[in-house]
Amino acid sequence: MNQPLPSTAFLTDMYELTMLDAAIQDGTAERECVFEVFGRRMPNERRYGVVAGTARALDAITRFRFTEEQIATADFLSDAAREYLRNFRFSGQVDGYREGDLYFPYSPIMTVRGTFAECVILETVILSILNADSAIASAASRMVSAADGRPIIEMGSRRTHEEAAVSAARATYIAGFDATSNMEASLRHGIPASGTAAHSWTLLHVDENGQPDEKAAFAGQIKSLGKDTTLLVDTFDITKGVDNALEVAGTELGAVRIDSGDLGIVSRRVRKQLDEAGAFNTKIIVSSDLDEFAIAGLRGDPVDGFGVGTSVVTGSGAPTAGLVYKLVEVEGHPVAKRSSGKVTYGGGKSALRAYRSSGVAVGEIIHPMGAEIPRKPNLDYRELTVPMIRDGEVLDNQPSIEDSRKLHAEARTTLPWEGLALSRGEVAIPTRFIGFPEPTE
Repeated sequence: MNQPLPSTAFLTDMYELTMLDAAIQDGTAERECVFEVFGRRMPNERRYGVVAGTARALDAITRFRFTEEQIATADFLSDAAREYLRNFRFSGQVDGYREGDLYFPYSPIMTVRGTFAECVILETVILSILNADSAIASAASRMVSAADGRPIIEMGSRRTHEEAAVSAARATYIAGFDATSNMEASLRHGIPASGTAAHSWTLLHVDENGQPDEKAAFAGQIKSLGKDTTLLVDTFDITKGVDNALEVAGTELGAVRIDSGDLGIVSRRVRKQLDEAGAFNTKIIVSSDLDEFAIAGLRGDPVDGFGVGTSVVTGSGAPTAGLVYKLVEVEGHPVAKRSSGKVTYGGGKSALRAYRSSGVAVGEIIHPMGAEIPRKPNLDYRELTVPMIRDGEVLDNQPSIEDSRKLHAEARTTLPWEGLALSRGEVAIPTRFIGFPEPTE
């Protein structure tokens, strides 16, 4: 029998529930509101971000239903608030950017519309998902650009929480990684799984005198996985490891992996060694604490693929996307925060992206939701904001993970060349607000 999926309702902060309680008591709970997810700036002055986690967030919204145990735990709430939670089902609307699309400062990544009560309690779970997944996808996208067409395998499961590992693998695949080592991610999301052996496999093989027997380890792996496998050759001496790999597998060996040393120098030496032995088609895969900068540094070296772990599952220096969830409209009236450094435009929003005839993006235009804006005849435009939930139900036309992966690959190619730079700098394209009064502090 299939077990019901767990409730997401307690993946929240206490103050969401205390605000709900206060709103019920002062009569504001049923006011129609619009909340918006956006980021004020790009982490570490990156040039663009990648929207990821959308499908997971929509699923979390549909499972945001309170159990009796949860309601009993929330004994700090009034009886009226607990009764509201007992019957809670989100019945509002959600619009947003497609998963895999690019975003920039103030892009309205997700807009949630409904009563104050039903929207405010979704804040934490939505931000938890979008902040983590978008941070990882943004880092992964930069790595894909740095790899310049060479494949990357995500292998960071052991460097993060077990469930975070699954969502991280999903985010990296959307951003262009080719496979994951995580079997649960492969099962849940259909991501290609990849992996062969670790150093422990080589160390397991010793002769009758207790001495390392690397050739026996390689022979056992080839017997199990075939000659097209990847042999890890740096457990002891890399040069000797390559010799042993070729002696056991011959020139038909699929690949060797290097997980230590100066990867540029070592890869050149290993390539020369392989070619001199006639193993021209044997690939070189490298790992060892790679990030986008290390990958870019190997662009001129004979590396055929990369394994990336710690850096990508932690956002490569930016573990959160810095997204916020703000109330922007109440009963049709725009509202906005006015504190210094956090001034925003009120009102529900939609967005367009403008392109030259060459397909290069030149700007993002944010306008009031439902409003028509003038378009320049010499530019092409793409609607960025699409419907996702209507009256509490997720729409049937949501993209698959492959759709999101394809969208991202296409979107990345529209950036101006400087937008792909790994260095800190200005965002790839500017964002303009049209149809809003200027905010005041």
